[in-house]
Amino acid sequence: MTQQPATPRLQVALDTFDLPSALGPLQKAAPHVDIIECGTILVLCEGYHAVRAIRALFPDKPILADVRIAEAGAKIARLAFESGADLVSCVAGASLTTIEQVCRVAAEFDGEVQVELADEWHDAERARAWRDAGVRHVIVKRSRDREAAGDLSWKDEDMDRVDELAAMGFTVTITGGVSAEDLPAFAGRSVGIVIAGRAIVGAADPAAAARQLRQTLDEVWS
Repeated sequence: MTQQPATPRLQVALDTFDLPSALGPLQKAAPHVDIIECGTILVLCEGYHAVRAIRALFPDKPILADVRIAEAGAKIARLAFESGADLVSCVAGASLTTIEQVCRVAAEFDGEVQVELADEWHDAERARAWRDAGVRHVIVKRSRDREAAGDLSWKDEDMDRVDELAAMGFTVTITGGVSAEDLPAFAGRSVGIVIAGRAIVGAADPAAAARQLRQTLDEVWS
């Protein structure tokens, strides 16, 4: 009998232009989420102050600094971890040397590294090299540009990518305008983390939105 994959963790993505706009929804949704993401836009606007402030308020929640490292890996990663992050992100186009640098710094802080795949990118051999370097997480995403073009679907190749990367031993994260309605499409698949940004942060009731996502995760992966 095939064992049902574990229920994914829920990550809230904070991609606001300032810290107060992030903290309002976060403080309401926090009891229902597992991981807090200081999104790329928030870090660009507020700097690592955002990571430090959220760490101070939520000392027990894992925090991802979504800094999308492309080069200068050791320096950027060290700044993120020293600010209180538990995870940092790299882009798939970063060189293996850069990703190896990030993984070495992460090991100093007992931190973790994720690589965010571009919408059109997939190279199994390179993914295995990331794994061997110490990357534990990969993101399969429906990009903002794809959404903006009106494509709200998850394609067969997305599902195949999730399965292949999970089989390699990665914790696979899905993101890209994810809503509760998207989740049944992933039933039975080894998704480790689901990221929701606008679905929580932009909701009239962020706590209710996060609670609904949590309930749907439990139902789909039960």
